[in-house]
Amino acid sequence: MEQQGSSLKVKVQKLGTSLSNMVMPNIGAFIAWGFLTALFIKTGWLPNKEFATIVDPSITYLLPLLIGYTGGYAIYGQRGAVVGAIATMGAITGTTVPMFVGAMIMGPLGGYAIKKFDQAFQSKIRPGFEMLVNNFSAGLIGFALLLVAFKLIGPVVATLTEAIGNGVEAIVAVKLLPLANILIEPAKVLFLNNALNHGIFTPLGAEQVTEAGKSILFLLESNPGPGLGILFAFAMFGKSSAKSSSWGAMVIHFFGGIHEIYFPYVMMKPALFLAAIAGGVTGTFTFQLFGAGLGGPASPGSIIAILGMVPRGASYLAIIAGVISAAVVSFLVASIILKGDKSEGDSLEAAKAATQAAKATAKGQATAKPISADISTDSVAQIIFACDAGMGSSAMGASILRDKVKKAGLTIPVSNQAISNLQDTDKTLIVTQEELTPRAKGKTPRAIHVSVDNFLTSPRYDAIVAELTNTTVPSTDNTVEDTTAIATEIDLNYIDAVVFAHGLSQGSATMGQETLRAIFKAKGIKIPVSTSSFEDLKEFDAKNIMVVTTIAQQADVQQAAPNAQILVVDSVVTTPEYDKMVARMHK
Repeated sequence: MEQQGSSLKVKVQKLGTSLSNMVMPNIGAFIAWGFLTALFIKTGWLPNKEFATIVDPSITYLLPLLIGYTGGYAIYGQRGAVVGAIATMGAITGTTVPMFVGAMIMGPLGGYAIKKFDQAFQSKIRPGFEMLVNNFSAGLIGFALLLVAFKLIGPVVATLTEAIGNGVEAIVAVKLLPLANILIEPAKVLFLNNALNHGIFTPLGAEQVTEAGKSILFLLESNPGPGLGILFAFAMFGKSSAKSSSWGAMVIHFFGGIHEIYFPYVMMKPALFLAAIAGGVTGTFTFQLFGAGLGGPASPGSIIAILGMVPRGASYLAIIAGVISAAVVSFLVASIILKGDKSEGDSLEAAKAATQAAKATAKGQATAKPISADISTDSVAQIIFACDAGMGSSAMGASILRDKVKKAGLTIPVSNQAISNLQDTDKTLIVTQEELTPRAKGKTPRAIHVSVDNFLTSPRYDAIVAELTNTTVPSTDNTVEDTTAIATEIDLNYIDAVVFAHGLSQGSATMGQETLRAIFKAKGIKIPVSTSSFEDLKEFDAKNIMVVTTIAQQADVQQAAPNAQILVVDSVVTTPEYDKMVARMHK
């Protein structure tokens, strides 16, 4: 029975990921359509009859065709995309309702059909007839699927879509929609939240917008309130590195919209799932009570993105009330849980590992072991960070490694992509979170794969750079010893300013700055904290200045500011050295 349950989890997860992977790359088009609707329809901010004529064709043709094209591309590249788009057109014209579900069916089906045809006949094509066969096969298969979709898929999906829409409206009418957050909040942490938001709520919400001008469904998963409340509770009542790092995490979560950053904090204390659920239910109840809704998807789930998608006639106060109420309730519940905790300290790094393990378990996978590979400049021509959505934490991880690669004098490009968009090419190093590595390997067996437990704080980046430059990197144990030794030499009583050094990527330095500022503020320490690029560090080259950096950047800092006092840490966000320095200062 347990194996069957695990298998079901895998199937559900794969289905959700497949749906979100068709929508996520096209979120920009949904947002553009959302602005078009919010501005130019009769009840919009700037009513315009001429521009308003674009609204219906966009949701009827443009958005479903993009989804179908993307679904076909994910299965079989360009040929799959073309056949998928042709097949989707049949579903679109076979009914009068927006055919998002039909596109999610016909797009992959078109890609699969042409892929199977090529596998069966490509080797039998006579030389010189390749282009003829390829073009006609794609056209004829697309034509056949178009007719099937027109007569069968379109009408069936239209009936199902109408039934689902009526079901959602019925749930809203009896005020039960907030109960959906009982499932949404744990699923965000244990699975991958994009499957919910973009695989289910975005298509359904877009259809509601055509009728009502707004949809509450865009707010169910993207509400940053529950996560904000939990992080604030850690800032007030947390311990050790979890307390100090929560301030920087709040900025990334609430304004940057990267909700994944609070997941490890929940996993640290599983009872905090109750706080997330309570906040989510409260937020949705408040949204529903005041008639809140958005004109398009808010992606990422930043308060800035959410407020930017509020249509005319919808209340900004209703949106803000829903976010604040969710944050307050999750904060209160989380505070009770954290204040009742009698443990000596929290291990944020262990919680991050637990987050990854939980996701892997939810998918029916074992956590992947570290992958060893012969990494060198001869074997690696590009580095790609891959995750489900290809944005968020993977983009931040790519930024961190890109800076390290450039500082090492290498010209290897570092980018980020969704796993579904990966191409199987030689001389490619792909970095993934551990539970996603098996999928990435299945997609790109010829690439070199490296697993990390967390995109933001992995020590494997230094190991990658060391192998590429054929140098050595200190072991974790030695790094900790060296860091502690340096930290004990610094007395904050003789420090007039603290500076976080950074290269081209300023994200980690800013998070570290906010973390240390919060610690200083809590302890009544008036020392100013700022950030500086390596090029500008010469302005801080004095004995009364402390520069915070990582071991990978230590040499650059020492060269730029040889007279400053340098604190070398393994992570500028989660290091315990800040608390140790403050404790020594008050002795």
